[in-house]
Amino acid sequence: MSVPILDVVDLHAAYGRIEVLRGVDLSVPKGAVMALLGPNGAGKSTLVKVISGQKAATSGDLHLAGVHVKGAKSEDLARVGLCTVPEGRSVFPNLTVEENLRLMSYAGVPAGAVLDTAFSYFPRLHERRHQLAGTMSGGEQQMLAMSRALASDPALLLLDELSMGLAPLIVEELYETVARIAESGVSILCIEQFARTALRVSDYAAVMTGGRVVATGEPGEILATMADVILGGAA
Repeated sequence: MSVPILDVVDLHAAYGRIEVLRGVDLSVPKGAVMALLGPNGAGKSTLVKVISGQKAATSGDLHLAGVHVKGAKSEDLARVGLCTVPEGRSVFPNLTVEENLRLMSYAGVPAGAVLDTAFSYFPRLHERRHQLAGTMSGGEQQMLAMSRALASDPALLLLDELSMGLAPLIVEELYETVARIAESGVSILCIEQFARTALRVSDYAAVMTGGRVVATGEPGEILATMADVILGGAA
């Protein structure tokens, strides 16, 4: 059996005296799309911060492609293939679409390759390439954020609340692109509240509540057994 792209073992993390992650176990197979679902306050975004090196764990272990990475800095994790699209998109609003993308060339990726990747996945960005990023719709800004992440040729892509604040049709479009990205061989962990949409493109799913992963399995199985926990009124 191949080594998982991500293996989280008994992970704990806290804010001051308040423990938020209470022994998280999660394994993402190579080449798979996994949806991580759960209500607000379950600990999902804190888990992303720990996995991506933005927050220190208090105990437990993290392995990326079999390499122990707990305590590694964000920039070191990025060099070995971990890339995060954070909640809130984080584009440079006063730069054009093309200027936002060209910034990725400073990481050593040829500018032409960055643009080709972005425009092949998101033709709308080609149409908007001279537009200031801050004047685009939320969905278009999310496309730009995803394109910048893809420019780094990630092995594992973390998508934190991809759908936040976006219309359902845009969310569907973005998740269709997530499926295409996965077909190229990138492993993806989607942290999401739009459960049904995420599950449609996922190979596996996990459910967090109370700072722990309480269920893992195939999407249909998870939806059938945990619908009351993961849907919470969202479709």
